[in-house]
Amino acid sequence: GTTERAYASATRAKACDLLRGLLPMATLTNVGLFGNGRAFEYLLTKLYAAPLAELNELAGAMQRALDSLIPSFVKRAKSERGRQFQEYLRGARERVARTIAERGLPIADPDEGTLQPADSSQSGVTLVDYDPHAEARVVAAILYPHVERPLADVVAAVERLPAEERLALIRAYVGERASRFHRPGRAFEEPYYTFDLLADIGAYRDLQRHRLLTQERQRFGVLHGYVTPPELEEAGLARSYAEAIERAAAVCEAIGADMPEEAQYAVPMAFRVRWRVRLNLREVYHLAELRSAPQGHPVYRRIAQEIYRQVAAVHPSLAEGMRFVDLGAYELERLDAERRLDAKIERLKGGRGE
Repeated sequence: GTTERAYASATRAKACDLLRGLLPMATLTNVGLFGNGRAFEYLLTKLYAAPLAELNELAGAMQRALDSLIPSFVKRAKSERGRQFQEYLRGARERVARTIAERGLPIADPDEGTLQPADSSQSGVTLVDYDPHAEARVVAAILYPHVERPLADVVAAVERLPAEERLALIRAYVGERASRFHRPGRAFEEPYYTFDLLADIGAYRDLQRHRLLTQERQRFGVLHGYVTPPELEEAGLARSYAEAIERAAAVCEAIGADMPEEAQYAVPMAFRVRWRVRLNLREVYHLAELRSAPQGHPVYRRIAQEIYRQVAAVHPSLAEGMRFVDLGAYELERLDAERRLDAKIERLKGGRGE
């Protein structure tokens, strides 16, 4: 059964998910992070070099906090060497922008800019690049610790192996995974996949937090259209939603005429953003199985599912072990999680004798 608390919590989460597209990027967000001294030093350097004043101020606040704890580890960020590195980072952005402008490089699609609603059922996932020799590389990496031969010899031997022998080795390496936490080993770090993703900013924010991958986005804006949740259309709210989104878009364009970086703050999260993701096969296992879980937001669940499908299409033997990708669709995504929470609460009450 479902308790009143679980249903109320699940429906509230669903309502927040449906309406978050109206929130501007300026909405405050709590973010927690941890790292070692070297990582913080590099983060501070990048924040000092960022084009937005808010990020520069954030760097100063972080610097003061870290100076009280690990001053020797982060001192370079504000040293002469650190300032030179910041100038280098700023200069790289400016040089690329200047070169694009001077040479008139054909990088923009004149037909792409639109304020029209986008199809929310489309995944916006494109596999741009992958290793055609991935299977051989993985099998060679599986064999390498077990033989006393140079890697080149192992690769040459693997290339002569029949397909069924390769598959047997891959299956033995993956084994019987009892849960998504049983991830395959380092041999699966050999092949890499590059995806181009296009989704609403809310989904980007969800996936941006993922630890195991390399990603880079384009500027937030209104050129790629916006997503209207189908539930709002069914409720007869699509027109009001669109009017609010398009009024906000007009503000974004007005600000962007003179301040394109600052205009990003006014972009509603319903608008889509394009970003690239590069990850290895081991990271694909982690992302696809974690982000397709039933309690996730439908948009990023579709992205995770499509990443799995596209990797499986080009490398079926390597994707075979991804047994915990959830391809289902759910109405109240959080309901099962809330039911599990209710069960946990009851167990705790029982343990205390209540």
